[in-house]
Amino acid sequence: MKRVVLPMLLAIGLASCLSTALAAKPVQVEVLYMDHGPLQASIRQIKEVFSEYGNEIAVSWYDFESKEGEAFMAKKGIRQHVPLAIWIEGKPKWTVGGKEVFFMGFPTGSGPPSFQGKWTMDDLRGALDQATGTK
Repeated sequence: MKRVVLPMLLAIGLASCLSTALAAKPVQVEVLYMDHGPLQASIRQIKEVFSEYGNEIAVSWYDFESKEGEAFMAKKGIRQHVPLAIWIEGKPKWTVGGKEVFFMGFPTGSGPPSFQGKWTMDDLRGALDQATGTK
C-alpha cells in the first residue's frame, strides 16, 4: 500500500506545481491619467471594467503630474498634454470589432470635446478580452 500511496502523492504534488508554474501571467495594463475632476467619472468606469478581469490583469496607474508619471511619460515618449492613455501589453492601439481603437483621451461622450478619444468602455472590454483570451 505504501508503495502505491507515495508515488501517487508525488504525482499529485508535481501536477499541482506544474499547473501553478504554467498559470498564465496577468496581462499588463498601464494607465497614464490626470487626477482632475472632469476625468474622475471616466476613471471610475475604467476601474469597474478592470475589476471584471480580476487576477487576469495587473494594472499600473501613473499620475500625469507625479514624478513616476513624468518618468513613465518619458519612457513612452509622451510629450503632449494627455488627460488619459491606456496601454494593454505595451500597446495603446487594438483592433476591436473591426476598427482600430487608440486608447488616448477621454472616452467618447465624456469630458471636453477637444480631449475626447474615439473609444468606449466596450472597446476597452474588447481589447482586454483579446489580451486575456476571455470570451
